[in-house]
Amino acid sequence: MQFQRNTSTSKSRALTKIIIKVTLLFLLFFIAIVLFDKIDFPSPNKSIEKIISNENLKIVK
Repeated sequence: MQFQRNTSTSKSRALTKIIIKVTLLFLLFFIAIVLFDKIDFPSPNKSIEKIISNENLKIVK
């Protein structure tokens, strides 16, 4: 008796593989968002203002 390999996959099995891969991708994306949210990035303590005088502005038409 010889082993016969079935090379074609059924549509339902291929669909479940795609659904599992998409679910894992969304899960990894969600975990990455949660982990980035937990990181406390430093913010500037004072407001940054730059005063631009009107003398340096040129009108271009």
